[in-house]
Amino acid sequence: MMRARTIITLALTYALLGLLMNSVGIVILQSIVHFGASKLMGSTLEACKDLSVVVASFLLVGAVPAFGYRRSLIAILAVMAFVCLLASFATGFPAMQALFVMTGLAFGITKIATYSAIGLVARDPADHASITGLVEGVFMVGVLAGAWIFGWFIDSGDWLRVYWLLAAFCALASFAWIGIRLDESAASTRGDGASASAGWKEMLALAALPATVAVLATLFLYVLIEQGVGTWLPTFNREILHLPAAMSVQMSSIFIASLALGRLLSGLLLRRIAWLPVLLTCLAALAALVVLALPLAEGVRPRADTGWANAPFAAYLFPLIGLFLAPVYPTICSVALSALPQHRHAAMIGLIVIFSALGGTIGSFLVGLLFQSVPGTTAFYFLLAPMALVALALPLVRRRVASMAR
Repeated sequence: MMRARTIITLALTYALLGLLMNSVGIVILQSIVHFGASKLMGSTLEACKDLSVVVASFLLVGAVPAFGYRRSLIAILAVMAFVCLLASFATGFPAMQALFVMTGLAFGITKIATYSAIGLVARDPADHASITGLVEGVFMVGVLAGAWIFGWFIDSGDWLRVYWLLAAFCALASFAWIGIRLDESAASTRGDGASASAGWKEMLALAALPATVAVLATLFLYVLIEQGVGTWLPTFNREILHLPAAMSVQMSSIFIASLALGRLLSGLLLRRIAWLPVLLTCLAALAALVVLALPLAEGVRPRADTGWANAPFAAYLFPLIGLFLAPVYPTICSVALSALPQHRHAAMIGLIVIFSALGGTIGSFLVGLLFQSVPGTTAFYFLLAPMALVALALPLVRRRVASMAR
């Protein structure tokens, strides 16, 4: 019972911070309308959250296990409850910048603590992969729920009140951790009993391993694909499929929902089937779906009466790539962490967070550049290249990680 409660609370905590992190697009839009911020000013919110995630991962990766994963999560949730409460009284755009700096720092710490805690409760590598898939699936459900929660408050006329609700959620989650016991002894000591110091030196030592290079390169390519699609799917819907502006954003939630479903299903599937065949099958299906869906988007004509009932079939089919894309990230993270002793998990997660942030930023930039430079659906066709590279890298990851575990 305590194990199940720990996993559920862990997943909900991670999802709550994910909701805050992924609200940046909505907050940019509302800051332009509500605070009179320019688009250039609004874009700084992305940098506020991404750079602070990197800072937290690099500078605090040793402090989190030293302070304790459970205590770190309690403290972060309490701080974010207070920060959200302050954000509800914001009177200018700098308050939103400060909010996302704090959110990025909190998310970086939360990801380190969450993935490290998974290693403490998992019984074996298959169980680790299953729990990771579940936690990442709930994370995506939180992101999807956030879009609708923010939308409801925006429609009500006072969107800043959403932070009252989010402050309450953070406070409740913080209290939920108080009654949970988590044995962190395996993470706080090395095999010889010495204290662990998983700081930046430990990260650099891990980064020099061939297995780590293979894992980080694969995750970098994955996040490049996911963020490239996620960031520019509304633009694809608007400019290529000629959907109304609001509908273009709403239909992009199909991608988020399919990512959530794919990760939840993978959590069940990986208990019974080896991870490499599952991921290679997913990548093959992913490429096939891209090749099938994008031609359907070509030649779509604008219509004045476009709605959900008569939207182009490609608008429903293409976002389903999230279903097959979803298992890759949590599974590779799980495989890498399962091969390492507990006291090195925090350092590896720090590296994963940094390279994920870089992959997301570069992926969004590259796809945006392609949308500007090439016609029609061609921009998304270019994502077949990193998909192929991920497929080629996976057998290498398995061999390298196996050697790291020995």
